[in-house]
Amino acid sequence: MRFKDIVGLPHIKNHLTTSANRGRIPHAQLFVGKHGSGTLPMAIAYAQYLICSNTNGENETENACNLKFGQIAHPDLHFAVPVAVPPKSGIKKPVTNMFMEAWREFVKDYPYGSLYDWYRTIGVETKQGRIGVDEAKDIVQKLVLKSYEGGYKCMIIWGADTLNTDASNKLLKLIEEPPEKTVFILIAEDEEAILQTIQSRCQVLHFPPLGEQDICDVLIKSHSIDSKKAQNIAHQSDGDYSKALHILNQNEDELQFEEWFVAWVRTAFKAKGNKKAIVPLLEWSDAIAKTGRETQKRFLDYCINVFRQAMLLNYKANELVYFQAQHVNFDLNKFAPFVHENNILQINEAIQDAIYHIERNGNAKIVLGDLSIKLTRFLHSKKTY
Repeated sequence: MRFKDIVGLPHIKNHLTTSANRGRIPHAQLFVGKHGSGTLPMAIAYAQYLICSNTNGENETENACNLKFGQIAHPDLHFAVPVAVPPKSGIKKPVTNMFMEAWREFVKDYPYGSLYDWYRTIGVETKQGRIGVDEAKDIVQKLVLKSYEGGYKCMIIWGADTLNTDASNKLLKLIEEPPEKTVFILIAEDEEAILQTIQSRCQVLHFPPLGEQDICDVLIKSHSIDSKKAQNIAHQSDGDYSKALHILNQNEDELQFEEWFVAWVRTAFKAKGNKKAIVPLLEWSDAIAKTGRETQKRFLDYCINVFRQAMLLNYKANELVYFQAQHVNFDLNKFAPFVHENNILQINEAIQDAIYHIERNGNAKIVLGDLSIKLTRFLHSKKTY
């Protein structure tokens, strides 16, 4: 994977290649950022730069090492990713090695893909993947061996924020004192979800949202769309290239989320002071609770974004508003006055709490029902003039 094919982030590319050229290579690094900011492709390009002894800030040489990386199949490049047991598979202790063929195809097709995209690829989108202690044992076994080509070997742990406690503790000593020329690259969206003792042993590199112009340029170059459409998509993407691709391809999940959101807020409006309206609100919660936990979390993230966009519109920050409703009977301009300084923090906190409890296997029906009842109160709070 070439650095020049990764969207934006020239300062991070320069930092990684320059430090490698000078021999200043940390044995453990933590890349923190949204999947759409390019953490995974950057980690693979960096691993390729180290393992193939590339120079001049790029992975250009047409040698055997670089060609193996083109197939994500170099023997000194290792991966650990969150997995779960697919339905009717008969698998009892899932680890990354069982899904490597699917993973290689995923990396080639969706290098900016999310955890949910990965779960959907392997057919476990209704579950929450984890990196468990069996995976940690596999990592230890892989890294005690000498490198195939005698140079560096790299272990990329994608979704490191899904490492459970047992796995984290088993890897702690290895991350602190890895074998010679062994490099760990951990990738996470939620830095705080990683065990503090592991964080402290890693050099942390934060990935910012991508620039609008960078996203616009790559959309024009790679997808042959006109500049006006590219600029509009780049503005809506909020610095997330994965989201830009979803918008470009009219992602069906976004349309479904919008329908759920519109039904939710309308029912919440009716439920204030109306006991009979509580029933359809709880029915809505029950319907969403029947979807997978990853879907529920993504939907709630979507809701946070719509509420934020509504508040920006309410306070005339129109240049920051990119939300465009697909639902014919929903107008953000009419909804915006109900989201203001007296309820936006409460709404955001309540949704974040719901995500927290769903991640920890709370009863989704109860969590979403409680959130829905709170929303009826928040939406009817008065704005301060």
